[in-house]
Amino acid sequence: MNDTDVAVIGGGLGGLAAALALAGHGFTVRVLERAPAPAPLGKAGWPVRSSAPQTGHSHVLTSLGLCLLRRRAPDVLGSALEAGAEVLDLTVAAPSAPGVFAREKADAELAALAVRRIVLDEVLHRAAAARDGITLSYGTAVRGVRLDGRGRRPAGVVTGTGELVPAAIVLDATGRRALSRTWTGAAGGIRTGPTAVRIFTRFYRLTDSSARPGPLNRGNAAGGIWDHYAAVLHPAGRGLFAVSLGTLTGDPATTPLRGARAFTAAARLSPGIGPWLASGVSEPLTAVRAITSPPNTLRTGQEQDGQPHGIYPVGDAACITDPLYGRGMSLALTHAFQLADLLAAHPVPDAAQHARVTSLTEELFRPWYQQAERDSAARIRSWRSAAGLPEAVALPVLPAERPTLTEIAAAAHHDPMVWRGLTRVLMSMSTPEAVFDDRGFRDRVLRALKVRSAAGRPVDMPTPPTRKELLQIIAAAEEGAGV
Repeated sequence: MNDTDVAVIGGGLGGLAAALALAGHGFTVRVLERAPAPAPLGKAGWPVRSSAPQTGHSHVLTSLGLCLLRRRAPDVLGSALEAGAEVLDLTVAAPSAPGVFAREKADAELAALAVRRIVLDEVLHRAAAARDGITLSYGTAVRGVRLDGRGRRPAGVVTGTGELVPAAIVLDATGRRALSRTWTGAAGGIRTGPTAVRIFTRFYRLTDSSARPGPLNRGNAAGGIWDHYAAVLHPAGRGLFAVSLGTLTGDPATTPLRGARAFTAAARLSPGIGPWLASGVSEPLTAVRAITSPPNTLRTGQEQDGQPHGIYPVGDAACITDPLYGRGMSLALTHAFQLADLLAAHPVPDAAQHARVTSLTEELFRPWYQQAERDSAARIRSWRSAAGLPEAVALPVLPAERPTLTEIAAAAHHDPMVWRGLTRVLMSMSTPEAVFDDRGFRDRVLRALKVRSAAGRPVDMPTPPTRKELLQIIAAAEEGAGV
């Protein structure tokens, strides 16, 4: 075994990105993934990885992830674009009143990548397979880590067949399972908060991809998150798009959204989405897929007495945030490359390396975990109230004088500075603390809210259906009427 040997457990987005980043620093990397190798794009229809059911749902790469690919993996970005991904200019959603918005140099960063998750996974797989220093082992489960004689660092990982794969460092890219915690007996250092959202998704193709049927009011998406449900449309490149409806978990009244009739009726009723699903405009490509989101989770990796060094989570194994805000892929890519940089600078698995990795992980993820915890809690309370259910979660306390996300979003329709700040946070380019707690930003929000109050509801903020109206259209669709 060499000091540069790394085993990456999990061949999804985070694991493959980590392998590419590590190989770029001269590490020898073995990626072990329990699922079969991905089928070539275009030959497997619309596959969903059995080990990652979220791959069958809509994804978008925020500005953070797009900027990272441009800087660190332009070949991966180029392959994604060749495979149909599309760069979206978010400034199309900036305040539109005459003379209000003037493009600035920094706005070039405000772009997102419309891409199917299976496309990004596949181009990462192809890049890793072609890179010297990376070995990909699919259909290979890992059952544990073997430590050195002192029990302080890895000697390798043991596969399901009993093979020992030598490794001086082990990266856990097993997603929400975070299997390394079981292997090492780690306890504590975990923070969680509910998301309580069930998501229904269906993919479509436009019959004419030369023009969009409606505007993308969110820049990279159409639709919104409202007081009792969410409906969001994400372009996926080459005339493809996905529609996702989010409802409260454990809400039987919305369970019929699993069916095509109810899903179509509810989606057409949702602001910003109806024109895309009009007769003759698009055709469905998949059935409706349903998934219950895991809780917001932050695994800090804090050192405990007797815990080995050199075994670290990457991507979702370190942090999961509410999928309605679409940060997961960008944070996983960023974490993978930052972690590789750190390990290249400090390659020896010891207490100092462990402390540096823990600090890096917390600095990257904690602001987004905290924001997701707050946003999820506020949304859950709103959705439960609309369904006539008692409050089940406490609202985390906001920093003093910080406007709520609802207030900031309303102000962003009138003030370009507020819009830029909000967009940079939504795209993970600036932390909530850096933007929302700035006094000048707060003052602009308050002034914009006064303007909005005087002007009334903006014309580009249509009213979503009430819960009663939504349930009525679902029931009618179930009975075969009104669709």
